[in-house]
Amino acid sequence: MEDRFMDVAKNKKARFEYEILETIEAGVVLRGTEVKSVRQKKVSIQESYARIKDGEAYIIGMTISPYEMGNQFNHEPARERKLLLHRQELKRLTGKLKEKGLTLVPLKIYFKNGKVKILLGLGKGKTTYDKRKTIQKREADRELQRAVKRDLK
Repeated sequence: MEDRFMDVAKNKKARFEYEILETIEAGVVLRGTEVKSVRQKKVSIQESYARIKDGEAYIIGMTISPYEMGNQFNHEPARERKLLLHRQELKRLTGKLKEKGLTLVPLKIYFKNGKVKILLGLGKGKTTYDKRKTIQKREADRELQRAVKRDLK
């Protein structure tokens, strides 16, 4: 029995590189062997991004490894894949992406009720200063956790 939600891949760098303003869930149009490869967690979204062209959303740079048990009808690993979004969401996102510096970045891929979904984040690129600030905050939080742990012993 399949879990209701099953995480497949996460883009850990996205939240470091971008300040995520909002998230959107989208379906992904996949071919047969692609779904089997995604189930085996052979997918990478590290260098990918989403783009809206001709009123439709596509994910570019997502790599799904060929299915090992596939035959000559196996899929192409790095093709553009269409994203399924409501028309209103597409219009709203198109307007927001025209703003300076906003990008659609995939945050994670997961199964929801047997369907492959992708969580997109509308993000604004961080400057080097902001990235350093994030690292300092993370290290301060770790030190605080260590101190609390030490005091509990």
